[in-house]
Formats: sequence, C-alpha cells, structure tokens
Amino acid sequence: MNTNLNSPMPAARSWSSESWAAIAGAIGSTLLLARRLLSFRAGRPESLGRADFYAELASLKDQVHAGQLAILERLDANQRALLAALERHGDRINALETGLARVDERTRK
Repeated sequence: MNTNLNSPMPAARSWSSESWAAIAGAIGSTLLLARRLLSFRAGRPESLGRADFYAELASLKDQVHAGQLAILERLDANQRALLAALERHGDRINALETGLARVDERTRK
C-alpha cells in the first residue's frame, strides 16, 4: 500500500468492445433461456373418438368425391368443345379438298 498522498490516482479501467459484446451476449442468452423456460406449454390435444374420426373421414371423402366429380364434368365439357371444333375443322378441310379437286380437274383439261 502506498502511503504517499501525492501519488497519482489509478485511471478508471476502460471496457473494450469485446467486453461489451460478451456482456450483451450473456444478457441475451439469459433472456432467451428464461423465455424458453417460462413460455406457455400447450397441453395434449383432446382425443378424438372413433365415431367422430369416422364422421370426419366420411366428410373428407365426400369433399374429395365432389371435387373429382367437378373435374370430370369440366373434362367432359372440354372434350365436347374439342370434338365440336374438330368436326368444324374437318368440314372445312373437306370443303377445301373438294374445291381443290375441282380446280385440279379444270386445270387438267
């Protein structure tokens, strides 16, 4: 111990940026740990009875079936539209072939 009263006082210790980062990290990890330990935990979901399960399964099956029927109806409508367009194009092609055959007969003579 220094008994000299005129000796200079020791300078206050400065904290480096690494020290502040370590302190902030320790505080953050402590808060996260406390949050995890104190968070609300949901209980087990209530069990579903066999009858309820089969009722839900039947409703799901009905929904899937209705969706499939809607898709099949759309496919049938598209097929009818395509067949009608194909028939129209076939008629046009036949008319063009007939006209071309007439032109070909006229040019041969």
